[in-house]
Order: sequence, then C-alpha cells, then structure tokens
Amino acid sequence: MAVQGPFKVAFGDVFPYGAFVKGGVEPVRDFDRSSRENFVQARDKDTGELVWSVEVLDADPESKGTFKVKLMAPVQPLMPEAPGGFPFVPVEFDGLTVTPYVNSQNNRLAYSLKAAGMRSAGAGKSTAPPGRAAGKDAA
Repeated sequence: MAVQGPFKVAFGDVFPYGAFVKGGVEPVRDFDRSSRENFVQARDKDTGELVWSVEVLDADPESKGTFKVKLMAPVQPLMPEAPGGFPFVPVEFDGLTVTPYVNSQNNRLAYSLKAAGMRSAGAGKSTAPPGRAAGKDAA
C-alpha cells in the first residue's frame, strides 16, 4: 500500500463549525508501564515526547459527544484562555493528521487525530513549540 500512517488534513475540513476544549490538559497514562500504585505517563512512539490530552467538543450540531485530543510535548502544554464568562475554550489545531483504525470493542471504523499545535480560534500563532506534535482520538 502506498499510503501508510497518518493523513494530513485541514482544521476546517475536520471541524467546519469549530472546536472547543472542555476542561484542561491532562497527562495520558501508559497502560503497559503503569500499575495501580505507580502512574507512568505515556510517550509518543515516534517522537518520544510525553503525551497529554484535552477533551474537545466539536461545534458541529450533528456531532455526538466529545473527543480526546492528544498533544505531544516535553512539558504540559498551556491552553489558551477562555473568553470572559464562557466555560469552553475555542481552539484551532495546526498541522492535523488523521490515523484511521478499527475499534476492536465494536468493530467500527474510528480515527485518531494529531496536530503540530493548538491555538486560540482565529489567532495566527500556535501555542505549541515549533516541531512539536499534538492529537485527537474519536470512536
């Protein structure tokens, strides 16, 4: 097969109505290396960077639920600030890629998104350091 790995996509193609972060940036557990008593943070298999996640609401009226978006960075990424009085942070992801896979729990097609950075919606500059990656999982 000529195409393997993630596919590059535009933010507007994935989130034509926009995206909002709900909550904060959290470390992702490495389930193979962690135990009940000892939390070990996951590392990206390609970059070796620590893996973080944010919960994202898709503003599409037909979207169901939220998505976990994974961010790769050596330290916990900073989220943009929410507009005054608004509970969610409008964001855009730069350098998005999609990796499709089959969800073994329900035998359905699912996908994982990664991005080069996250920024305030409408802002011109990413909040992730150059060359750092980020991502989104959905089922």
